Amino acid sequence: METKSQQDRQCVKSAPRWLVHMRSSWAVGRREDTWWPGRPSASHPRQGSMVHVQRRKLLASCLCITAIVFLLVTLQVVVELGKFERKMFKNSHLQDGHEKVEEESKHLSVLLKNRKKTLEVDGHPIMLWWSPLTGEPGRLGQCGADACFFTINRTYLHHPMTKALLFYGTDFNIDSLPLPRKAHHDWALFHEESPKNNYKLIHKPVLTLFNYTATFSRHSHLPLTTQYLEGVDALKSLRYVVPLHSKNNLRKRLAPLVYVQSDCDPPSDRDSYVRELMTYIEVDSYGECLRNKDLPQQLKNPASMDADDFYRIMAQYKFILAFENAVCDDYITEKFWRPLKLGVVPVYYGSPSIMDWLPSNRSAILVSEFTHPRQLANYIKQLDYDDRLYEAYIEWKLKGEISNQRLLTALRERKWGVQDINQDNYIDAFECMVCNKVWENIRLQEKEGMKSTCVLINNFFFNLEDFYLLSKFVEEMFLLKMYYFLALFY
Repeated sequence: METKSQQDRQCVKSAPRWLVHMRSSWAVGRREDTWWPGRPSASHPRQGSMVHVQRRKLLASCLCITAIVFLLVTLQVVVELGKFERKMFKNSHLQDGHEKVEEESKHLSVLLKNRKKTLEVDGHPIMLWWSPLTGEPGRLGQCGADACFFTINRTYLHHPMTKALLFYGTDFNIDSLPLPRKAHHDWALFHEESPKNNYKLIHKPVLTLFNYTATFSRHSHLPLTTQYLEGVDALKSLRYVVPLHSKNNLRKRLAPLVYVQSDCDPPSDRDSYVRELMTYIEVDSYGECLRNKDLPQQLKNPASMDADDFYRIMAQYKFILAFENAVCDDYITEKFWRPLKLGVVPVYYGSPSIMDWLPSNRSAILVSEFTHPRQLANYIKQLDYDDRLYEAYIEWKLKGEISNQRLLTALRERKWGVQDINQDNYIDAFECMVCNKVWENIRLQEKEGMKSTCVLINNFFFNLEDFYLLSKFVEEMFLLKMYYFLALFY
């Protein structure tokens, strides 16, 4: 049968080390008759024992209540933190898509009625021609690796997949704009004509409406500066070139200068200048403006100005008056390129930036370099009489040498062709340019969305780590309370 001391030793072995140490201290305290809270008086052993027990019960009850209250408060804090984490993650995850869901719900009935239309789109971005330039009710176009649905059907305006609206400058009318403009709609302008065609498009507040442009300006997203030039081969071609000695013989019945215009009195006021020039030098004028010479009957239609017979008549002259209907930087039409292709020297009036587009430094006579029509007429007469001076303007043509690197680069890098069945035309190139831009934005938004999601997830798991540390702290505090409570009964 074990003695009390043996039982105590066995309990000491099974108890925690810090509890053994605590009990050892109590034993030492009793042996040394030191004072200890709750210790019974030596003079009244029974009464002291009762008081000692009651104090321990009271202290244990207080500690137990305190531990329970602390545990409940801690658990409530943990629960609230958990709710807050879930709420923040849910709100952050759904915030970006909330507006889209609302918009789609507004047009749900329309989408159900047009299920066939939706199937045709099949998740592709919609490019809506607000101006019916192409006349296509619906076409899925492939633009490199991207594909978009092109249409002139205005019922697609409120379709959730409509990403861009395309406008043709000639038909652009402020009164018929699709307003209010949706934030996710890009606007794109295609306008190959001069501002004379639509004066609204010369105002900066109007031009800034568009995210993308395709105009004659080199600063457009899709520049159309060389829209009337087939390519380098057309400039170098000698197909229509008439030898100089033959032109000198033709001078017996032809004027040195030729002028062909049917659009009279444009904003550039070219007819007034030509009228004044005619008083100083002979000019053969075909067409409706200042006409003094007739074309063959089959060539009187303006549509025949690209005909082979018309080219051969023009190629007989030494100089061609190439006057634009508007004076704008980079606005260069067939009036300038045609004489260069035919081996005739253009006398040019139009784009102030024309020097940037000449095949060589000496390939055209610029009206802007002369202060008066009389001075220009005298210079042309000098070239007409001096073959050496005249040949200096066509030397680049005869040798097939184009020294202007800007022009060569523009022709090489443009993504469309002129009268070339092997290349897209500039309207197709414009559509694909907008399509590719829209897809770039879609991918960028997806990438930014993934970054935001990663940040949210990182923050979420960082907060979970805080939550775990907090829970461990609560657990340790609770265990410490329990150990202390148990220690009171030993």
